[in-house]
Amino acid sequence: MAALVVLNRARLWHKHGMVNSRARSDRARKPLDAARLGELALAYVVRFATSRAKLMRYLSRKIRESEWQGDADPVAVCEALVAKAERLGFVDDRQYAAMRGAAMTRRGLGVRRVKAQLFVDGIAPDDAGDAVESAEDAALASALGFARRRRFGPFAAIAVDDPAKRERQVAAFARAGHSLGLARRILAIRPGDDAALAALDDEAGRD
Repeated sequence: MAALVVLNRARLWHKHGMVNSRARSDRARKPLDAARLGELALAYVVRFATSRAKLMRYLSRKIRESEWQGDADPVAVCEALVAKAERLGFVDDRQYAAMRGAAMTRRGLGVRRVKAQLFVDGIAPDDAGDAVESAEDAALASALGFARRRRFGPFAAIAVDDPAKRERQVAAFARAGHSLGLARRILAIRPGDDAALAALDDEAGRD
């Protein structure tokens, strides 16, 4: 009997919980029209550096989460707002790509990661070209920065002679977007070999 009471209470809780959840979900869908969407777009581009594609995704998400009001087509409104933001200089995919790529290389990420991120951000190849070229020019400096952060190769406390551990370090370079050849070149320098490290630093500075 006690078990039956518990079961019935569980069913009642579950039933009302589902109802309340749906009610909360319905209440959460606030009205949204073209004017309000324009305000959201302006607030977003003022606060964040963004690309055309990222702004379009943000506005589309706001529409999905809301109850669209008015006769205007929401997709057309989104496209018009993105075009307006670009026309006013709030959105510039080429400039965004340059900023994004430079920030990633300073963090020690390689060319492949830069290319992948710009693709995800919806940057067209023509707008990404200069940023990718800059990342390629900074490839050695970025890889050295990655090794320094991870204390690999010449930056390690002790030399790594275990081949398996060395390959794991190579894989870490690869995940960060660096070429395998560049990874092995840096890892070949042993801790304390200041002359070899200085030569790499000089080469990175000349790139």
